[in-house]
Amino acid sequence: MAQTTRGRRLMGDINVVPYIDVMLVLLIIFMITAPLLTQGVKVDLPRAAAEPLPPQKIQPLVLSVDRAGRMYLNLGGKAQEPLDENAVAMRAQAVLRREPQTPVLVKADNAVAYGRVVQAMVILQHAGATKLGFITEPPPPAAPRG
Repeated sequence: MAQTTRGRRLMGDINVVPYIDVMLVLLIIFMITAPLLTQGVKVDLPRAAAEPLPPQKIQPLVLSVDRAGRMYLNLGGKAQEPLDENAVAMRAQAVLRREPQTPVLVKADNAVAYGRVVQAMVILQHAGATKLGFITEPPPPAAPRG
């Protein structure tokens, strides 16, 4: 005997409730992890009205110099650990040997001695950097007159 299905119809809809749950969980994860990815060495940058650089295809090599004159590199190891001059030179040289077109930027604290920044730049130059840039903060907006 053949069975008949009375009153039953096939459902052609997609149940989207599980997809919404997954999307909300991913949204929460990204909201928590995004600020952690942008953290770096705490540096009080000088303010200057410089034009921003266009986006680069290659991640730049950033040498940070904090208030105490300690140096940090964002590539080639732990970015939160201060490095001595030899370690900075070796890591920068390794990065620049692999990709000579890597942009090199110096991020120095506003209160650090000028001589220490020059020393950092010389280390990068000896490592093979041909062009160096500085990272600055934009100046505060001017107060409206009137």
